[in-house]
Amino acid sequence: MSAGIRALLLVFPLVAFAIWGVLHVPDPGKTDYGDITLDALPSMPQWANADLPDFSQYENTAEKKNAFFSFLYPRIVLANSRILIERRYLETLSRRESLNPTETDWLSQQAERLRVDEEPGSEEMFLRLRSRLDFIPPSLVLAQAANESAWGTSRFALKGNNLFGQWCFSQGCGIVPSGRAEGKSHEVAAFDSPYRSVRGYIQNLNRHPSYQLVRDLRRQARESGRFASGTSLAAGLVSYSERGEEYISEIRSMISFNKLLDYDREFRKTVLERETGELSRLASSKEETALLPGPGDGGSSTKEG
Repeated sequence: MSAGIRALLLVFPLVAFAIWGVLHVPDPGKTDYGDITLDALPSMPQWANADLPDFSQYENTAEKKNAFFSFLYPRIVLANSRILIERRYLETLSRRESLNPTETDWLSQQAERLRVDEEPGSEEMFLRLRSRLDFIPPSLVLAQAANESAWGTSRFALKGNNLFGQWCFSQGCGIVPSGRAEGKSHEVAAFDSPYRSVRGYIQNLNRHPSYQLVRDLRRQARESGRFASGTSLAAGLVSYSERGEEYISEIRSMISFNKLLDYDREFRKTVLERETGELSRLASSKEETALLPGPGDGGSSTKEG
C-alpha cells in the first residue's frame, strides 16, 4: 500500500457517525434512471487484478488498519457499483411489456448465478432477483474481511487472496485447511485477486439459503426508503460461523470500534445517490484512489486494539 493511499485515510478523518441500523436514502420510487442497456456495464479496471499487499509490515496497529481499509474500500465500491448498474438494468426490463431474446437470456444468466428458478421474465423472477441483486454495505464487508483474514495476514489471504474464509468443494479449487477433519473434502477457495474475493463474498450473501435473513432485512429497508447498515444486516450472519450469536456480536463490535459506519455514510452519499452514468465511471475508474473518500468526507481514523 503506497504512502499516498494511507495518507488519504489519515489526513481526511470522517465526522463521527454514531447512529447504527438504518439510514434514510432517497425513495427509489421517485428516481428515474432512464433506460439502461446491456452495454452499460463497463470494462474492469486493471487495478482490480492487483494482489494483496503485505500488511504484516506495519508495526503500528492503527496504521495497519487504515492501510487495510484504504486498500479494500475501493474494491467494495467497485463491486457494489457494478451490482447497482445491473440492478437498474433489471428494473428497466421489469417495466417493459415484452422482452427480446437477448434480454431474456440476460435474465436467465442472472437467475442461474443467483439461484433463482422462476420463469424468465415472470413477476416472481423479478421479485426474487430484486432481493438478490443488491449491494452489501461497506461496514459489513470491511468488518468481516478484517475478522476472517486477520487483517489481511492469514495464510488463506496471502496464498489465495481469500479475505472471507469462503469454501469450495471440488478437488484443487483452493487451499486444503491444515485442520480439516478426516473424511471432509472442502477447501478454502483461492481467488485471482482480493477484488474477486469481495465479489464472491457478496454473491455468497446474495444467494446462499443461509443468508436469507440478510436479504430480507435489506429488502425491508429498501421498501421503507431506508438503508440497512452493516450493523443491522449482521443479524443475518448466524450461520456464517459456528459461534453464531457470539460471532454477530463480534462483527458488530468491530464495526463500532473502528467507526465503520462512516463508510456506509460515505457510500450512501457518493455511490447510491449517483445517476447510472456516474456509477459507470465509478465502476471503471482507472485509479483506485479515486474511489477513496475525498477531502472533508474521508476515511475513518481507527484506534489501536
